[in-house]
Amino acid sequence: MLTHFQYSSLYENKQLPGWKFSFYFAKQKYAGYYHQDGSIEWTSEKPEARDEEELKGRIHELMLYHVYDNQR
Repeated sequence: MLTHFQYSSLYENKQLPGWKFSFYFAKQKYAGYYHQDGSIEWTSEKPEARDEEELKGRIHELMLYHVYDNQR
């Protein structure tokens, strides 16, 4: 389970796209950048290959909800 998900803008001008995020999964903290095109750049240790695709999907869903859906 992904817990303690946090995100913030990468830039002082919050109108520019790009966000940093962090969360815990399996007692390990992960962090990275979420780019406008939906790509993820890990700034922490990458999750194990068996978990990475599932985590990317969850991050994408959370970012769509928090960033894009809340702007309406």
